[in-house]
Amino acid sequence: MTPLRVLVCEDSRTYAAALRRMLEYDGDIAVDAVCATAEEAVAALPRIEPGLLTMDLELPGMDGLEAVGEIMSFRPLPILVLSAHVGPRSDKAAAALAAGAIDALAKDDLDLRDPAGAAGAAFRQRVRALSRARVIRHPRARLGARPARPARPGALRLPRYASVIGVCASAGGPQMLVLLLGALPADYPIPLLIVQHMAAGFTGGLVRWLDQTVAMPVGVAEPGAQAAPGAWLAPEGAHLTLNASGRLALDRHTVAGHHRPSGDVLLSSIAAAAGQAGAAVVLSGMGTDGAAGAAAVRRRGGLVIAQDEQSSAVFGMPKAAIDLGVDAVLSPDEIVDRLRGLRHEPLPGTH
Repeated sequence: MTPLRVLVCEDSRTYAAALRRMLEYDGDIAVDAVCATAEEAVAALPRIEPGLLTMDLELPGMDGLEAVGEIMSFRPLPILVLSAHVGPRSDKAAAALAAGAIDALAKDDLDLRDPAGAAGAAFRQRVRALSRARVIRHPRARLGARPARPARPGALRLPRYASVIGVCASAGGPQMLVLLLGALPADYPIPLLIVQHMAAGFTGGLVRWLDQTVAMPVGVAEPGAQAAPGAWLAPEGAHLTLNASGRLALDRHTVAGHHRPSGDVLLSSIAAAAGQAGAAVVLSGMGTDGAAGAAAVRRRGGLVIAQDEQSSAVFGMPKAAIDLGVDAVLSPDEIVDRLRGLRHEPLPGTH
């Protein structure tokens, strides 16, 4: 079996050596080169043609964020960011994800001392899965002002309205979120409730970066708040739900599948609270989270959209939703057109 070829961009020799040992432990992953600068990594890509690149963000010369943008615009490939800088005030990793990196991990959460352990095996499995992700050129290109196009014939039930839109995503989701939210107007009237699976420490930075980048307000969902226009992301470690009065709630205790926050939990609550005025959008991601919740929205008469395979970095979550039944399978620009065309219908009792 041909090994997965990896290029490591890391300026710490000690960390790079430990990362190489971790990656190569099973024998099916080969680190073909270690580059101490982003310039070296960019120059090495045509020669090595790796299946995956690991990228530090704090580098001498060109930083990792700038390198991600350059690589994704001329030689796109799966990029895993390994960052020592995480948290709500650190948005470089979030910007790198929006620029096209497929995933990000905090260095402190990756124990390189025990390649044989369960955590090491899980990390290598994650690397293998990420190497199979689709990548697209210029992922941050704005959809911008363009004429709305009609949906594919027969794909959607018209006319449509919505009280709230639930969105769930995992790997490949951040760049789709910046595309979708960036293409909606600042005064878009329908609240968007979002579950984005991320490693611990990165959600706050993504929220901060999105709020500075797109026109509509973006924030972390607060318990008891009325669902309001804007995009509201579930915080780390808590399920986000909507109740019948249109207020948000957080649940940090319930176990529901493998994820907390869970897309299934969010979308199921939207189905119960909004009925046929609920809408669900399932974006790129590994696994099946969101499929059951989207099916619940559809059973109540709501609108369900899945991202198409061609534009999904990882087609697992959209495919799982499609297998259970959706109203439309759309590209990102078609999703924006559909969301722009929805009429806002407030939940009963929230006028």
